Parts: sequence; structure tokens; C-alpha cells
Amino acid sequence: MKTIHKYRLQSGAVINTLNLRQGYRLVRSEYLLTEKAVFIWVEEPLSVDAPFIATEFVVVLTGKPVPMNYVYRDTALDTFGPEAFHVYEVPSGEPQTSGAIEDGKLRAA
Repeated sequence: MKTIHKYRLQSGAVINTLNLRQGYRLVRSEYLLTEKAVFIWVEEPLSVDAPFIATEFVVVLTGKPVPMNYVYRDTALDTFGPEAFHVYEVPSGEPQTSGAIEDGKLRAA
């Protein structure tokens, strides 16, 4: 069996670490106006045998630099504002390229 869970992500290129079950799949992202935040919905197996994996996501605004090894997952739009929020997954165990993280925030190279 499987289910879908909802997670809130911080914006501003802050690294968001989620403990997700192995075999997870991001199915949706959305900017919720009432919360003024980006949320993702993740499908996860319900098997107690599936181990948890520390998974990192970053929310980046349009035009901001992103390391080449980050994996694009989805875009959430503010339907009443000019912003678009792009959700990237940070590959585990890989060095960052063309950018760096300082104090949990992404900075341009």
C-alpha cells in the first residue's frame, strides 16, 4: 500500500530536509496563498520495511542560480503575485557544482 503526505517547504534557497520512505515520488507542488508558503505532496510506500531516506529539497525563485547537479522537480505559482517557486531536489552524497551553500542557503558561484 501507499499514501500521499503533504510537506511545507521554506523558500529562499534554504535546504529543507525531509525523512521520506525509500521509493517516494513527488506528485505535486503548490504555493498556498493562505499559508504564504510552498507545499509538496509526496507519494510514499506504507511498508514498515521501507527505510527512511533523508532527502533535501530547495525552493528557488525564477532567475536565481542553481547548482548543475540539483534535480528539477516542479514549479509552484503564486496566482495573485508575480512569483514562481521552483522545487529542486539536492542529490545525496554528491558535491555541489556552480554554486555553494553557506549557513543552509544557496549562494551564487
